[in-house]
Amino acid sequence: MGFVIINGPNLNLLGKRNIEIYGSMTFAEFLDDLRKDFEGIPIGYFQTNHEGAIIDKLHEIGFSSDGIILNAGAYTHSSIAIRDAIEAITTPVIEVHISDIYTREEFRRKSMLADVCHTQIVGHGLEGYREAINLFLAEKEY
Repeated sequence: MGFVIINGPNLNLLGKRNIEIYGSMTFAEFLDDLRKDFEGIPIGYFQTNHEGAIIDKLHEIGFSSDGIILNAGAYTHSSIAIRDAIEAITTPVIEVHISDIYTREEFRRKSMLADVCHTQIVGHGLEGYREAINLFLAEKEY
């Protein structure tokens, strides 16, 4: 089935929003490069600004995908519902954040998701998504 990247709120503005934190590359540009680098491995992508849509997507793919890479954006710090959805599915989830949430504002330093995710990659820019795929590949024969 492959891997699925789920990006949450405001990540559709990558390349335009807070360039000093998130960089100038759009996610579409990065995703094109990522798919070229992992040719032959299906990499799905879903982005939404709506909490319920993230939960629906986790339910939809959470029993059939090889791995989910989730950047829940600001919902990371507030959504018990997304946490519960991750806990309910069988597909492993790697939590990714472009910036280092642990060195930013105090309210960003708590992840509601970390304890139910396989692992967490923070502060490595967009490369964190690539690291997550490599981690999944290293842990499982693909």
